[in-house]
Amino acid sequence: MPISESYRQQNAELHNRYASYGTSSKRWYDKVNELSEKLNPKSILDYGCGKGLLAAALPALSIREYDPAIPGKDKIPEAADLVICTDVLEHVEPDMLEAVLSDLARVTQLCAFFNIAIRPAKKVLSDGRNAHLIIEPPEWWQAHIERFFTILSWDVVPQMEVNALVAPTAQAEAILSQLALPGHVDVGP
Repeated sequence: MPISESYRQQNAELHNRYASYGTSSKRWYDKVNELSEKLNPKSILDYGCGKGLLAAALPALSIREYDPAIPGKDKIPEAADLVICTDVLEHVEPDMLEAVLSDLARVTQLCAFFNIAIRPAKKVLSDGRNAHLIIEPPEWWQAHIERFFTILSWDVVPQMEVNALVAPTAQAEAILSQLALPGHVDVGP
């Protein structure tokens, strides 16, 4: 994931300071399990894995982990069939977002699940900035994501978050049928 060294250090500091920082993946165990059952992926990548609670909770799925702020999990990841990226994109440096989305497209072979907060974080970086560096409405996120993926499903929790299932455009129709989704979801206003 493209990240500046100073910001990588600030994130590492947050991981060290707060036991709860990088632990939100526990909300998504059931979703990841459901996607795994339907897609039968050969590989799963938790992109921005934080403390690694997803892989720890689902050991039968052999989830690979990547997080540039966690020593031992910071090696550039290989592609995976299923990519999970929860509570990550809003933390990306704004000038790095396009590069991160491009990297997510590089590593996503079948589909990816994104959870993106659209509200300020409770935590603050050591330089005083809110830990959510990008706070934008769902439409803004949609426009950026659609530059790299086909959106298969889009769920907005007003004032809170966006949950999106996406696929590389070449894979979208096959994934829709595999997941028994009705077709490209209308994500307009």
